[in-house]
Amino acid sequence: MNINLTLIGQSITFLFFVWFCHAFVWKAIRGAMEEREKQIADGLDAADRAGRDLELAQEKAGKQLREAKAEAASIIDAANKRANQIVEEAKDAARQEGDRLKAAAQAEVEQEMNRAKEALRSKVATLALAGAEKVLEASIDESAHKDMLDKLAASL
Repeated sequence: MNINLTLIGQSITFLFFVWFCHAFVWKAIRGAMEEREKQIADGLDAADRAGRDLELAQEKAGKQLREAKAEAASIIDAANKRANQIVEEAKDAARQEGDRLKAAAQAEVEQEMNRAKEALRSKVATLALAGAEKVLEASIDESAHKDMLDKLAASL
């Protein structure tokens, strides 16, 4: 056999192999590679979208947290204002109750003072009668001089 014939046969076989691979195998391999490339590109796009979604979610969570903190602060502020208002209302009610009790006590003291004055007047009248009896050494009729004694007691 001749080297040239072997070389030509191998070249023809190689060309047939290349044509066969290009015609049948290369399309399948290229399709698989393109599909894999598309899957990788889709995966990268999905990862980018997930990253953007994560950033948006973090921003949204931060915004909601700030809003919740602001709302909590306003609720606490309103509660403190209401507590101060309740304390002031309680103070006012206590002041009014104290004033009412003070007025009632003053009225009661005045009544007791008037009763004591009346009792003192009657005792003074009795003592005045006793003194007048002793001074005059005569009996004074209480019923006859009642008007005069009442005027005397009223003037005291």
